[in-house]
Amino acid sequence: MEPRDLSAHTVYRAGRGIEEVARELGLNPDDMVKLASNENMYGPSPKAVEAIRGAAERMHSYPKASHADLVDELAALWDVTPEQVWLSNGGDGALDCLARAMLDPGQDVLVPSPGFAYYAMSARYHHGEVNEYTLSKADDFAQTADTVLKDYDGERIVYLTSPHNPTGAEFTTDAVRTIAEETDEQTLVVVDEAYGEFSERPGKRSLLDDRDDVALLRTFSKAYGLAGVRLGYAVVPEDWADAYARINTPFSASELACRSGLAALDDDEHVERSVETAAWAREYISAELDAPTWDSAGNFILAEVGDASAVADAAQERGVIIRDCSSFGLPECIRITCGTREDTEHAVSVLNEVIEVVEA
Repeated sequence: MEPRDLSAHTVYRAGRGIEEVARELGLNPDDMVKLASNENMYGPSPKAVEAIRGAAERMHSYPKASHADLVDELAALWDVTPEQVWLSNGGDGALDCLARAMLDPGQDVLVPSPGFAYYAMSARYHHGEVNEYTLSKADDFAQTADTVLKDYDGERIVYLTSPHNPTGAEFTTDAVRTIAEETDEQTLVVVDEAYGEFSERPGKRSLLDDRDDVALLRTFSKAYGLAGVRLGYAVVPEDWADAYARINTPFSASELACRSGLAALDDDEHVERSVETAAWAREYISAELDAPTWDSAGNFILAEVGDASAVADAAQERGVIIRDCSSFGLPECIRITCGTREDTEHAVSVLNEVIEVVEA
């Protein structure tokens, strides 16, 4: 007995945690700074923490009411019907829902390179085939309609990320509209807006008013600080929104996730503070880091440091964890999550020392 052929599947490599690295290096975890996984620098919404504590005694019940309540709140926020909100176990769960709803075995998807590995992983899990469009470093990773359309060949799903991970680049709404117009009427354009709250541009919600081939993805992991509870959702066109009932797994978002999500939506102060600090950190890193950086609309900055692995390892030994972007096909780049002012300043100081030594 063996599993099916998984040789084409890649393994998702998450950023390492403080406790794991501290044990390995013999460091005090309280003295370490983790800026590797684009997590919220202030942690979870305080209101969400309170809601999780309050919901603990209800863990024997399935999340029927809380799921419905959260869907209703999100539908009101986005001015859509509740059926158009596909709640999921993290943003990656929403990708799985869309793949289950849209992909027949053997159909192709188009994903960005570099980009979020789970687009391709989800497609392959659902027996799809994967093609790529290239974001060029020489072109500052510009995300335009032509960037995508030059490699489009009738794929069933096209994945766009705005802001893009790990570069921070964005698509304009007009560019997404052009992509949707120029692709086949049976091609779904998925716009992953996991970092949308950090962008100064408006989201792509307006496209849902007159198109049935664009879906949006959002998460509570970033601006709301709820990565650990795994809560995300897709907002889909009304014409085929009822497909969710046929492909959703039972109670894909937990009671704790739904309750914390409801509370987080009511915590504007936490989101505003997180967004404002990320904007400050982006400017600080770009100005003070002794390495070229790219403009970013997310809660992170991509920097070119030469030997990314050596820089990341050396910084880690000094208690600063950042992301070596070799897994994105960028072995010369690191990604630095925006931290608090104190953590950001400390990280930049350490990185400047490390970069000088590695380059020597």
